[in-house]
Parts: sequence; structure tokens; C-alpha cells
Amino acid sequence: MRSSVSVPAVRHGAVEPVPGGHAAGVAEAEDRTRDRVLNAVLEHGPISAAELGDMLGFTPAAVRRHLDHLQRAGVIEVKRVARAGAGAGRPARRYVLSSQGQSKLGDDYLNIASSALRRLRDLAGEGAVKDYVVERFAEMEQRYAPEIDRAGSDITARAMALSEALTRDGYVASAASIAAKAPLPASLSSVQLCQGHCPIQQLAAEFPVFCDTETELFSRLVGVDVRRLSTLAQGGHVCTTHIPTGRPAARESLGFPGRPAGAHVESNNQ
Repeated sequence: MRSSVSVPAVRHGAVEPVPGGHAAGVAEAEDRTRDRVLNAVLEHGPISAAELGDMLGFTPAAVRRHLDHLQRAGVIEVKRVARAGAGAGRPARRYVLSSQGQSKLGDDYLNIASSALRRLRDLAGEGAVKDYVVERFAEMEQRYAPEIDRAGSDITARAMALSEALTRDGYVASAASIAAKAPLPASLSSVQLCQGHCPIQQLAAEFPVFCDTETELFSRLVGVDVRRLSTLAQGGHVCTTHIPTGRPAARESLGFPGRPAGAHVESNNQ
């Protein structure tokens, strides 16, 4: 879920003119420029240095200087995102906000949301929280479903399409196909779907129903039972989902009228 924080309009040039060239004014201009870079990473991350430079009108040297400063300060971090297609080379370096960076921008909406959900649970029970979370993911399903459906019935293709959709939404996703080798049967082949960033990590740590519902969503979208192996919310380095590819997608799932009949989703929430 992307933040609603907007990026201020930026005139061409890395630093706005500073009257008199006073040292304090220069430092203030540098801070304002870094704030623009930080806001751009928040709004558009994961994003590359080249994309930031084009967006903000900065030279490559200027944007990298500011990115290096923000990275040393701990407010942004680098995620390596797998390129689409086979043989596409090394994963691309893209920038996202760190947890510290979200706090720096006054991004306390997660604290407000946690308080609201706790109140909802106290007043109406766990079921009400579950209903809210399901509604939240329904919009994601509506957006993703047609795109993933265009990938056809092949589970690997559907998983790759899901990974691309998640990456566009800022989850820094990648999907690796793992073929079962003899003497293991081909039916044990799988795709490992990883998400390197979670915009609601704080909420999911307190309310695991977010991770469980997302896992159920993935199962419906790709058309097979999936298993969540780890989550950022529970201390994992990435969110990892095991997607078996050795059998065809359930026919009930294609077209997305609902979850495959009899599907069972496992979530370790680790």
C-alpha cells in the first residue's frame, strides 16, 4: 500500500539558489534537497538512482551523493530486485525507505491504525478485525487478478506475474523457480516468492491476520495451495512464500470467482 505523501514540485537543478551563498543557507538547501529525495523514495520506491535523477532533474553525481548520505543515516536502504525474464542479468539496485526513514517523515499512521484496530477488536471481536483486513486485500485482488489471469494456467507464469505486480506496489518482490531434481518427482517443483519490503510490517506484527489473509490471497491468485515460510513481521529477513508448481491450477481459481474448493493455506508466520 503506497503512502499518500506527495512529492513537492521540483525545478530543474540539484540545489535551489541560495541568496548570498551563506554557508547556513547552503546547508539548508542541501537538507531540502535530501528531503525531496527522501519523499521521492517514499512515494515511488523501490526506485533506482537513475530514475530518481530523471524524476527530480538531478545529475547522476548529485542524486548519488544524496542517496549515499541518506543511506548512511539509515533512513533508506537498498533492495536488490530481480529483473524480469530469464538471463536478464544481476538484480537491480533499488531504494526503499527503512523503518527509521518512515519515522523521520512523521509516518505515524501505523500507530493510529494499530490503536484503531485494537479498539475495534475490543468492541466487536477478532471477527471484525478479520473482516476489515479481508476488505483491505479485496482491492488488491481486483487489481491483480486480471493481470495474473492473462499469464494463463501455468503456475510458474502466474507466480511471476504476481511478483511483478507486488514489485510495482512497493513490496520489492522476486520469484525464483526451483526445479525438483531426480530422484525427487517433478511434482515437487516450486516457485519461491519473496517480498523484501512490507509497508504494514508494524501492523502485521501485532495482527498476524494481515499475513494470513495475504497468504490466502496469493493462493487464490495463483490457483494452488501455498505455504508462508517466513514474514518480515515476525522477524524474517524477507517474506517468503512457497508455491508448488508441479500440478495445474485449480479450475475453480481461474477467473477468480473465489478460492479453490478445499484449498488449505498454511502460514508459519515466522
